Amino acid sequence: MKTKLIGPYCKMLLALIVLPISFIANAQTTPVDSLAKAKAKTDSLAARRIATGTKVGIAGLNHDHIHLILNEYRHGNVNIVGIAEPDKKLWQKFGKIYNLPDSLFFEDLKTMCLKRKPTIVLGYNAVGKHIDVVETCAPLGISVMVEKPLAATLDQARRMEFLALKYYINLLTNYETTWYSSVQSAYNTVKTDSIGLIRKMVFHDGHQGPREIGCSEDFLSWLTDPELNGAGALNDFGCYGADMMTWFMQGQRPIAVTAVARHYKPSIYPKVEDDATIIVEYPNATGMIEASWNWPFSIKDMEIFGAKGYIHTYNADSLQVRLNNTTREFKAPPLTSPADAPVPYFTAALKNPIQSRHDRSSLKYNMIVMQILDAAKRSIKEGKRIVL
Repeated sequence: MKTKLIGPYCKMLLALIVLPISFIANAQTTPVDSLAKAKAKTDSLAARRIATGTKVGIAGLNHDHIHLILNEYRHGNVNIVGIAEPDKKLWQKFGKIYNLPDSLFFEDLKTMCLKRKPTIVLGYNAVGKHIDVVETCAPLGISVMVEKPLAATLDQARRMEFLALKYYINLLTNYETTWYSSVQSAYNTVKTDSIGLIRKMVFHDGHQGPREIGCSEDFLSWLTDPELNGAGALNDFGCYGADMMTWFMQGQRPIAVTAVARHYKPSIYPKVEDDATIIVEYPNATGMIEASWNWPFSIKDMEIFGAKGYIHTYNADSLQVRLNNTTREFKAPPLTSPADAPVPYFTAALKNPIQSRHDRSSLKYNMIVMQILDAAKRSIKEGKRIVL
């Protein structure tokens, strides 16, 4: 992938390449190919620590978030035992960047699972292909975590849910914001009833556009496809707000959804919308999700308005709380293991699945997320409020 990287933003990304995944996961979707290559050349191959612990399988290499987990492998923090990817060009690309042995690669997911017997499989493929990962892994008793959102369509999600329940596997969804200490701090504040009952929630999520920020062509080939991604910005970034909203509302199902989609850049994204606004109604609260590939900068912030106060998370660790006309701005304390990174969290969830059923990654909550996204698509198509 050829990408032009300029300015302080690029320096920040280069720094992120060497951070632990609890911090790397806080980065926006970014053009990291060239940065990873540069870092790989400077690493001493002999110094790489061999990881032990949970045996991790990888399904797919055409999601740019794959750099995050492979960087952790390179630093000896994740025990990857096999990678299933049908495109051998991607074997060569990532094998060279991360010094991956040829023995890790398989063309077929089932073959990899049978030979390497991973405890969990992480999906880094097209959202519309997440169902294929579950179709393969569930009968083998292998739990799965996919990159957000859970599926491209609600029908796919229902099939995945059926398989997970039938074969007693964990099926989790990985969101970047799950590893934001600011979001956890906001949740803890709400849970203690400091700001009172939630009345309004606003979520801004997105960036300038996946092509504009330099995502790889392998990623773009499905991210901008209505079948393989399920939508454009609506699925890509609308899922964040829907997920956190469901979490803050303690898994409460909305009563109605209304949405509007815009197509500001049809010459760049001819097949999918690049902007979506979703209004989610609850009996006693309202949520608004603003998902876009048209922001002037990368953004993932959240505002929670309660009967007695207000919380605003600016980024991964900074937030503001306003109570009784007093405003406090601070950095949230760092998350602690196993709640600070995907693989440790997933490992803990395997040991205590009941506890993880009411969290942002849970299948239960992400089925509600899929219902919200599906209703938003129907609202756009039919031009009306959709009652759930």
